[in-house]
Amino acid sequence: MIIIKSKLEQEAMRVAGHAAGQVLEDVAGFVAPGRSTKEIDEFAAERIRHYGGTSAFLGYRNYPCHICISVNEEVVHGLASDRRLRLGDIVSLDVGVKKDGFIGDTARTVPVGPCDFEKQKLIDVTQQALYDGISCALSGNRVKDISRAVQNCVEASGFSVVREFVGHGVGRTVHEDPQIPNFVSAGLSPELRPGMALAIEPMVNAGTAAVKCLRDGWTVVTRDERLSAHFEHTVLVTEGEPEILTCLEKKPSRLKALS
Repeated sequence: MIIIKSKLEQEAMRVAGHAAGQVLEDVAGFVAPGRSTKEIDEFAAERIRHYGGTSAFLGYRNYPCHICISVNEEVVHGLASDRRLRLGDIVSLDVGVKKDGFIGDTARTVPVGPCDFEKQKLIDVTQQALYDGISCALSGNRVKDISRAVQNCVEASGFSVVREFVGHGVGRTVHEDPQIPNFVSAGLSPELRPGMALAIEPMVNAGTAAVKCLRDGWTVVTRDERLSAHFEHTVLVTEGEPEILTCLEKKPSRLKALS
């Protein structure tokens, strides 16, 4: 069942979304060569507390960390550990903050210092795919319009969208209806209506779309061991332009279709 948020619920989601965006901004700035992913997770926990929230991920389906930290070929759900980041790595940071009963969910892939052309292109394309998808989150459109925009952007650049994991509705819980694939799938596609809150999140591989889960039961990696990137925003469908609840900018410069 798709939950339409009331005006009061939408305001609560703005608060949670802003907190999640602040945490992600702070954590992205903390990433540096030599830092362990455990240190990054501990820093994220402190920032979540600082902004008056709790981790939406810690304990969810028994997930053991405060945020998801995925490095290089890791796609999503990476676990914090003693692994230390190296110059030239890329790191996907997925942050979920619960505040006042609602959740903001957002992700970004960042380089650890300078990175090579392929890594930067993968990051740029994944970010642009996110904003292309967001530009289609309009009342009267359907979920498949978001999916098509993401898929077209990614595949035009020679990359692949992950198919085993998709975006989703978000609100009082991390995962609500509808599912939001990053590719066009067969079957009915829900119509977008004002008050729907969506976590749109392209997960993009440099090589094939195939992934596998490691023995830890959480970390998802590319089967071909090539790089992966992940971007995400929580977005509110309105009567007009989509509202990005986890973005600290009023109108991101990369959201070309809405500028």
